Parts: sequence; C-alpha cells; structure tokens
Amino acid sequence: MLGINAIYFYLLISFSLMTEFAKAETRAPEPEQFPVDNTPGFSFMRALSELGWHDLNNETWNLYGQGTYISQWKPAFPAAYTNLNGANHSLLPQAENSFSATATFYAGLRLWRGAEFYGAPEMISEDPLSNLKGLAGAIQDFEFQKSGTVSSTWYRSRLNLRQTINFGGEETITESAPMQLGGSTLASRRLVITAGEVSILDIFDKNTFSADLRQQFFNMSFMTHAAYDFVADSRGYTIGLASELYYDHWALRFGRYIPPINPNDLGLDFRFYKYYGDQVELEYQGNLLWGQHGAVRLLGYHNHEKTGSYTDAINAYLTDPAKNAADCIGYNYASNNSHAPDLCWVRKPNDKFGMGINIEQNVNQDIGLFFRAMYSDGRTEVYNYTSTDQSMSMGAVFHGRLWQRHKDAFGVGYAINMLSAAHIRYMQMGGLDVFIGDGALNYSPEQVFDMYYKFNLISSAWATADYQFIANPAYNADRGPVNVLGLRLHIEF
Repeated sequence: MLGINAIYFYLLISFSLMTEFAKAETRAPEPEQFPVDNTPGFSFMRALSELGWHDLNNETWNLYGQGTYISQWKPAFPAAYTNLNGANHSLLPQAENSFSATATFYAGLRLWRGAEFYGAPEMISEDPLSNLKGLAGAIQDFEFQKSGTVSSTWYRSRLNLRQTINFGGEETITESAPMQLGGSTLASRRLVITAGEVSILDIFDKNTFSADLRQQFFNMSFMTHAAYDFVADSRGYTIGLASELYYDHWALRFGRYIPPINPNDLGLDFRFYKYYGDQVELEYQGNLLWGQHGAVRLLGYHNHEKTGSYTDAINAYLTDPAKNAADCIGYNYASNNSHAPDLCWVRKPNDKFGMGINIEQNVNQDIGLFFRAMYSDGRTEVYNYTSTDQSMSMGAVFHGRLWQRHKDAFGVGYAINMLSAAHIRYMQMGGLDVFIGDGALNYSPEQVFDMYYKFNLISSAWATADYQFIANPAYNADRGPVNVLGLRLHIEF
C-alpha cells in the first residue's frame, strides 16, 4: 500500500510542476524533428489510395504489416569455465549461429469520435544462441522470446481500445501509419486512455533514436532501460489500462498492467487486484540544447508480484542445505547444483521499485543523441525482463541525408549493465537467474558496444549490417569477450 501511495503522491507533484511550468512557458517554434524523409514508401494502404479505393487522410480503417529476419554469428570466445557444478545458464564458448524471423499485421478501426480499436497478430520463428542463456541485459537480438521455437508460432500481440479526448490548444492531423489512423485530430492538450493488450513500450519510455530495434540497434540494451522490469509475458505483452495527459510540451502517463504467473513465463495472472505492475512517466518535449528538438522523460515503476528475494534464498540455503537448487520444488530453472541457493524456496508477495531517466537530443536535423539510466532496487528476482538491476546506455544516430542516402542511417551505442550486491552474492554461490548463471561469478559489469549501418534497398525495404562487442557476458570477468556479427532484412508494407 505504501508503494501505491508513493506513486500517487509522485503523480500529484508531477502534475503540479507540469501545470506551473506550462503557465510560465513562452512557446517557441518547434524545429523540424529527426529524421526527415518525405519520400513515401510502398504500403498496401497507399496502393489502395492511389487506386481511389481508400482515403489516407480520413480513415475509418487501415492495415499495415512488417517482416524482419535477423541472422547472427559469434565466433568462439575464451571462458575459464562453462556451466560449472551443474549450472545450465552459460553462453556456450564455441562458435554459434542464431536467427529470428517475425511478421506482424497491424489493423486499425475507427469506432466513434476519438475511439480507435487496434489488433496485431504476430508470428515468430527463432533459434537463439545457447538456448537464450548466458547474456543478461546485452541479449544480442532483441526479437528473441523465452517461449519461441524454430517452428513458426502465431499469437496475438496487441488487442486494445484507445480513446482520445481533446481539450484544446494547437491541433495536428495524424498521418496513416501502423497502429494509427490517418485523419484523426490531436489537440496539444488532450487525454488518451488505452485499455487492453499492449506492449508497455508502446506507451512508456519512447525514444526517437533508441527504441524501434527493427530499424535501429540489434542489442536489447537499446530497446529500453535494461533494468526496467516492466510486467509482460515471455513474448513481451501484457493487459492493462493506461492514461496519458498531454499539456502542450508536457505529458504525464500512468498505467497498471498484470504480470505473468511465473517469472518470464507465458501465462498472465489476471488477479490485477493482487499482483500488478504500475508505471508513471513525466515527459517534456521542446527546444532544448542548441535550439534543437529534444525530450526528457522521467520514469518510475512499482511491481507487486510473487517473487523470490536473493537474500531470503541465500539464508534459506544456509539454514537448511536441503533447500538447494537441485532439489527445488515448484517453478525453477532445472539446476543440477545441490550446493547452490535457489529462489524457488522463497517466492512470496514482494515489491520492486525502479526509477529512470531517458533523454534524446537533436544536434541538428541529421544527428541525434540519446541517453538512458535506471536504478532498480535489485532485492528480488528479475521477473519480466532482463537480468539487470541498474543500467545505462548512450549513443548517436546519423541520418543518411548527410551522405545523400536519405533512407539510410548509421548508429553507434554503448551500454553498461550492473547487479545489486544481493544479486551478486546469490550468483557467486551458484544460483541461477532466468537468463544467467555460470555456476560461479567473478563479477564485473556487463558492457556492450553496438554499431550498425542501415541501407535502404528499395522503397520500404532495408538491409542492416551490425557488429557487437560484449564484455563480461552475464557479469562474469572469467568469460569473454564476445563478438557478434549480424545482418537484418526488414520490410514494411
């Protein structure tokens, strides 16, 4: 209850600050935002429009799609040990290949004034490195899902209702796009309510330069805060309610969503009154440095879930060695280490908190910078996202217009991920987390450098080459570094 009260207090203070700042603010003309490319690509809706069968500027429905294929290879890397003492969550040191393939269809339907309904069936086929074990925040392909298989699997990624209530201010008209109907009026002062099945990242922690990894970086450290343990099933989706209040340059968001029944598992727990994930975000967008467009977002989250505390797991094992990883009952990671603690013995209702900052800034219309940092308390197990308790990422993206390739882009990024003291001790004793556990740990922060070049092939199709350098995989200085080469093919229609 204390966590809920704290979030509502944070909302109240944030809204007060937003209102006072807005009263005193002198509006300045907005610079053109990055990136800028007015050349229309191919889409099914545009083709219908050119035939006179659809009106892109006044849509009652639309349908879009995407397909993405990623192939990666890592050469052999040095490792002092692998899966020590019966652990089974190491990245294998031999050379490996991996791939992921996804296809998504986005359907939108206008219901009544300001109301839009969206659905998005999606398919994935995947074969990750080392069965998706041995990397924490620096998972080299953001598309991977814990429940994915080589065989194609179709599922419902999104099914939600969005209601927009305009209050006045400057008005813009939306363009037709995936999950957005063309011809909708958006006032700069409005309330947006979204209910149903979503990815939390559809609404929270957006960033122009480091968020859409089907067009940008490959590594998961750049999709959002690696330490953002946002509630979601093993595919990255959840069900809940969010409200967004926009007031000119400012926005305030709050959402409550349901977690999975077990850590990083597929089934969701619909007892939203008992287990839940709350998030609140305050955003400012406008002219920041150098008179260029930028944005600052402050994000806080609070999860109330049935989780295990690292300290409780250690104490349970030290008190009674029979409560070890190999003899686990209930949901566990099938460790064979009888001399290690395990979270399965101590799961109970627990709270987890995190706070983060997300900054994006144009240098000019062709160069953009980004920075993210988040602190999570790290007392309890990672339940929904990556095995990370604190994280930071930064980088730059260069628009291809600089070298006369208007649909190309080049990006460089660096990220560092860390663990809490309790999490470190648990791993040093041979414990397993959802993605990591070598059986021992010589702790050092996990770091990744990611560099990509996106080359426009034809219209709405791109090929992207990517290189990643990963130091201390799974926070272990006794293993690595790891090099990963990748190629992505992406089409939008």
